[in-house]
Amino acid sequence: MEVTSQRGLEKKWWRTIDKPLLILYVILVVMGWFNIYSAVFDPDMADTFSFTSRYGKQLLFIGLAFTIAIVIMVIDVRIIIQYTYFFYGITVALLVLVLVVGTEVSGAKAWIQIGGLSIQPAEFAKFTTALAFAKYVSSPDINMRRMFSQMKSAVWFILPVILILLQPDAGSALVYAAFLLVLYREGMTGKILAAGAFLIFLFVISLLVHQYWIISGLVAIALVVFFYGEKTFGRIVLILSALLVCSAFVFGVDYAFDRLSAHQKSRINVLLGKDADIKGTGYNVNQSKIAIGSGELFGKGYLDGTQTKFNFVPEQSTDFIFCTIGEEWGWVGTTIVLSLFLTLLLRIIMLAERQRNNFFRIYGYCTASIIFIHIFVNIGMTIGFIPVIGIPLPFFSYGGSSLWGFTLLLFVFVKMDMKRYVM
Repeated sequence: MEVTSQRGLEKKWWRTIDKPLLILYVILVVMGWFNIYSAVFDPDMADTFSFTSRYGKQLLFIGLAFTIAIVIMVIDVRIIIQYTYFFYGITVALLVLVLVVGTEVSGAKAWIQIGGLSIQPAEFAKFTTALAFAKYVSSPDINMRRMFSQMKSAVWFILPVILILLQPDAGSALVYAAFLLVLYREGMTGKILAAGAFLIFLFVISLLVHQYWIISGLVAIALVVFFYGEKTFGRIVLILSALLVCSAFVFGVDYAFDRLSAHQKSRINVLLGKDADIKGTGYNVNQSKIAIGSGELFGKGYLDGTQTKFNFVPEQSTDFIFCTIGEEWGWVGTTIVLSLFLTLLLRIIMLAERQRNNFFRIYGYCTASIIFIHIFVNIGMTIGFIPVIGIPLPFFSYGGSSLWGFTLLLFVFVKMDMKRYVM
């Protein structure tokens, strides 16, 4: 009976697919193409849809992305489940290979050149890592409330992080913080996330204030916690250990910062307000904020953005595509785009929660978390909220690897949702 039901669903996949998610995907991809077209539009170009242009190439990427989505819809999801670890191994091997034979772009050896096509393995590694991580965490012998299980689960995303950092590509590596959110959903204590947030705060403060003042503050906090709590031996050891770890972290930040390149130091100092290099390191972000701010309420109109047309913002069709939205569509346009992204994320989470299969549910949360981190970091970067680290805005930024990676990530979950009643 189960096999019959499975075959029946294979034949009527169009009826069982989640149409709101499909519609959101198509809308975002189409909007992304129109913004890429605007960002690189050249009125003097004879052929509007020339495949030598970025918007022409993006059309080809979109066509292949739609093909990928259709293929995923018609294959048996059990094939994906069966070869999950194999797919993960392939992308890990590609991450190693790119360190050897990769092409360097913008200081990162992150691309493999295949004829006239450049492939970025890190974009596909997020998808396969989500699969492998979800499959492992959903195993019956894994208990996310145990520290040992959390550590074993973390290995699945720490390995690609290390390989990506060796490229070096800090932006792509940062995306893997998404898996910490999934671990929290699956039972990891919130204290670990709180500790991580405190270390981030300590990191920022360490770059602004002399370390000895920070250590003095940490000692004062430790004394307050000691005098206003139980004075047991275990608690005293815990307070002293935390103090030593935080102190070592503060000095470690200073040590690591001194060994960054001058360009990286400048980016961080500009973000923190220590420097104001609007003609150098801070140029991109400054021009980006001008472009977004100049859009005001309704924007300047499609193809009428002056910052866009005169190429004031570098990488505007890739990392800084949100500038085009802000300048030409204004506050209303950016609100619509953000609302669409929010709807997409909430829809994925809702579908994840209705899964009866733990693997499907965890993978759904991986999908939502990865897309969320991309949106948060990319937009935060363009408005000067976080450093410029260069990651794409999902479905909007120019690039085949990015679009195909997000398409795989999303549509494999759509396929899983179609099978929620039979698996």
